[in-house]
Amino acid sequence: EQFVEESGGGSVQAGGSLRLSCSVARYPYDKYCMGWFRQAPGKEREGVAQIDSDETSSYADSVKGRFTISQDSTKKTLYLQMKNLKPEDTAMYYCAVALPLVGCYAGIDRLDFSYWGQGTQVTVSS
Repeated sequence: EQFVEESGGGSVQAGGSLRLSCSVARYPYDKYCMGWFRQAPGKEREGVAQIDSDETSSYADSVKGRFTISQDSTKKTLYLQMKNLKPEDTAMYYCAVALPLVGCYAGIDRLDFSYWGQGTQVTVSS
């Protein structure tokens, strides 16, 4: 069974919405940091949003006001609600989990995350 697994990607027109989900297995810790990243072709993987076990969240400036990260801590499931999608949001989206018992650091840095899903594609057409 995959440790981190995303779902919910797809194709939408600009202005549309999508909701991504991420299930995290075999991770029985009460203190953690989980996040969403994305990578467009030819670009670096960038942080989108992160949330810790205390429900403290942060976002990249490019998605503030449009994306919302949330979680079901009892199910260790992470969500990313994306609204008002733009063509520049097109990318492979990855769910990531930091080492256990470590909260989120300032900034959404991929180097702070140790476990990754295989990604789910989001395509936004104009």
